[in-house]
Amino acid sequence: MLRKAAVAGQFYNGTPSGLEQQVAEYIIESPKEPAVGAVSPHAGLVYSGHVAGAVYSRIEFPETFLFLGPNHTGLGQSVSLMESGSWEIPTGSFEIDEALAYRIRRNAPEIISADARAHLFEHSIEVQLPFVAYFSTDVKIVPIAFMQASVDDCRVIGEAVAEAVRETGRSVTIVASSDMSHYVKDAEARSLDRLAIERILDLDPEGLYRTVLNRRISMCGYIPVTVMLYAAIGLGASSSELVKYATSADVSGDYDHVVGYAGIIVRAAD
Repeated sequence: MLRKAAVAGQFYNGTPSGLEQQVAEYIIESPKEPAVGAVSPHAGLVYSGHVAGAVYSRIEFPETFLFLGPNHTGLGQSVSLMESGSWEIPTGSFEIDEALAYRIRRNAPEIISADARAHLFEHSIEVQLPFVAYFSTDVKIVPIAFMQASVDDCRVIGEAVAEAVRETGRSVTIVASSDMSHYVKDAEARSLDRLAIERILDLDPEGLYRTVLNRRISMCGYIPVTVMLYAAIGLGASSSELVKYATSADVSGDYDHVVGYAGIIVRAAD
């Protein structure tokens, strides 16, 4: 199955040359380092591209990117994994790592469904791919979309991912796609987002999940980030770093209705 670009020309430039030029504006010169996990935003590139670009500029590319994203469309199952096929954007295409995808679903079959429908029109993972394509189209991907999951489900899925990565022996970076607070005042967004970011930096998946719910933080990808943290811990995560934080006000000038964006990398022990 070929999953064609759904938001080209909307969230990012729709032509190959235009998209490459757009992404190049957000890439920074930086030493590369291995990352077991990462958090990257998924708004239109004009708003959050500089944060995502800072993340991908830091990552030493693995054999496979495992992308975890929220399901905004409501299509598909609660946790939907696309097991085979490829994804296409204007600047390249990416094959799904079928061996890794199979093992992930096999390790948590009661929670994870094989379902491509959830991915047809969903932008949260697609918007990551222009940054990957800027550096390489040889890497493979595994996409999982999340509509809902309990914190216990997140732990089980994270452990299933970690086990699958060990089973395949692949070098894998797990990218959780998430924006932070939505449509609140800039000062409120920064205050609430700091609470969530602190839990991520502390490698505290349950703390993140409960902080988002208890403080009513409108972080759309808290479930993917929780899963990423559980998986990263299972793969030996030892530290994390906030690469960049911003809000949409930095571009729009509207400080009354902002969306927050955080770029974070998670490292494994040497």
